[in-house]
Amino acid sequence: MTTTLKRPRLTRTHAEAPLTIAVTAVDEKGQVQEKQIACERPLTLYLNWQPIVTLMTLGARPEALALGYLKNQGFIRDIELVESVIVDWEVNSAAVITKEDVTHVQKKLEEKTVTSGCGQGTVFGSFTAGLDEIQLPTPAMSQSGIYALLKNLSQYNDTYKNAGAVHGCSICQGERILSFVEDVGRHNAVDTLAGEMWLEGLEGGDKVFYTTGRLTSEMVIKVAKMGIPVLLSRSGVTEMGLSLATQLGITMIARAKGRHFLVYHGAETIEFDGAEA
Repeated sequence: MTTTLKRPRLTRTHAEAPLTIAVTAVDEKGQVQEKQIACERPLTLYLNWQPIVTLMTLGARPEALALGYLKNQGFIRDIELVESVIVDWEVNSAAVITKEDVTHVQKKLEEKTVTSGCGQGTVFGSFTAGLDEIQLPTPAMSQSGIYALLKNLSQYNDTYKNAGAVHGCSICQGERILSFVEDVGRHNAVDTLAGEMWLEGLEGGDKVFYTTGRLTSEMVIKVAKMGIPVLLSRSGVTEMGLSLATQLGITMIARAKGRHFLVYHGAETIEFDGAEA
């Protein structure tokens, strides 16, 4: 059953931008064709009018992206104190106003690490703070259930199918896809879903997080902060990502496509029910 917390009352825009644009390209036969390509635009995040970071994004659900990024990086902690999230594409900005004490922001901005994100991701000081306090449940899954979920997920990825050049992430419950988002970087997509869960007041204990991207340490940490105990990826894993998943008790399933998957951690939670491979 989906657990819903109290939803915050805040002022926000709904400023989704066009995700693709039509251009012409010449194929191997010299023929001119009209094709769709993914949009990419800068979005500068401001917290109480202080610039935090500029993200390169597709532009899907930018308000949720702004909130999810600030939450995952530890800049804000209480959604009830957020007053507004205003996105203005004329100046490529997302302004978040909160009553929360954010005097710690400047110190965090001085401590940053370039990560393995698509392009160059950045995390700020104390990104890993609080991991020891995270207690995740250990849900059971079945082989047939994973197959069914992967089949359902194959119906998504609209932007990727039309234009390529993007990653997709999803919040799932059982075999159902609750929300799916695409962006030019997988970290933007996970932050968007984190912000969306925050806005909707959803808890993560009964959810599965799916991504088309690789499972790095940063991805594992963000999913753990969302309270989600199962991580499913079409791509591979890194050594540090696996180490953190083991430490945090996250079931890590990768190389998952069609009727194939590899369980890198948490195989004891999977019921191998004899579904045909």
